[in-house]
Amino acid sequence: MAKVHFKKTTDNSFFGNFLYSQVLPSNHFLVKLKEEIPWSSFLPQLLPYYKGGGEYGQPAFDPLLVLKMLFLSYLYDLSERQVEEFANFNLPAKYFLGLGVDQHPPDHATLTVFKDRLLKGGGVLPYEQIFTKIIKIAANKGIAFGDIQIIDSSHTLANVNTFKDRERKEKERKPPCDPDARWGVKHLKEARTDKGKKVKVKDQFYGFKSHTSLNSQSLLTTSVKVTSGEAYNGQFLPPLVRKDQSKRLNVKIYSADKGYDDGNNHEFLKGKGIKTAICLNKDRTSSKDQENNAYWQRLKDDPDYQRGQGERYKVERSYADAKTRHGLKRCRYLGLAKFTIQSYLIFAP
Repeated sequence: MAKVHFKKTTDNSFFGNFLYSQVLPSNHFLVKLKEEIPWSSFLPQLLPYYKGGGEYGQPAFDPLLVLKMLFLSYLYDLSERQVEEFANFNLPAKYFLGLGVDQHPPDHATLTVFKDRLLKGGGVLPYEQIFTKIIKIAANKGIAFGDIQIIDSSHTLANVNTFKDRERKEKERKPPCDPDARWGVKHLKEARTDKGKKVKVKDQFYGFKSHTSLNSQSLLTTSVKVTSGEAYNGQFLPPLVRKDQSKRLNVKIYSADKGYDDGNNHEFLKGKGIKTAICLNKDRTSSKDQENNAYWQRLKDDPDYQRGQGERYKVERSYADAKTRHGLKRCRYLGLAKFTIQSYLIFAP
């Protein structure tokens, strides 16, 4: 069996670790990120998509190096061209990647080839496997996961000019630029008619949704499910719970907003022996059926329900951070599969 080989780096030379040890502070975030995560453990998820498993032919860039460049691009919300420049002139970034000071990082085209290679060979599975492994690494490193999970979704705009796209479809009879994107509703907002009357109208967007499960103690997103924009949020609580259970999280309470207040979701959690802290709609306790009202009122009075609802604000902070700092506000690419990759890399702890 041949030995796996990739392009050599100078990280173990004078221009590598020796020089870095003289100038980089040991508590720098990228220094800690390189040292705390066993990056080599991700290699089994990447090698199957390289011809010959990296054992034959001309040596390619180490896939771990390219993967770390992708992490940098979402960590700092940089385009692939920008992250190439960033990695070329930023010493902590070069150290994190395992390059010597005298070396250039892979160019932006290499990042595109890397993404396409994995997508063609394994779809989004390699990225999901990497995401799941990071959660396990975090647990093994002693990060405490609490017993409350918060489920919610956030929208992301498609990388499409909707006005021009509509003209293409109507005048030129061409298909949409992004065939996977759909119109969805963010929420109802207040507006006024020409006569000054207040009405509720739909605040719409064109794109996709990320459905996530967040641990309220560690503040780490533990599971992700991506859909087009029109998807009904409530139906994704069960698959997110199953994803969490596959990671052996000790969850006792699931919290969510009113969009998940569906009888099937309450029954699903009950069947799993998990307390529900899904925010109840007003009609749950204001119907003509007094016995039904009493049942839901008891749930609202349950300390576990109130504890779960008290944690729900944390998921909004997670989405705000993902949008303002890591690029979740708008899709980088076209298509559901590539947006799924974007979501996994953004929400990776």
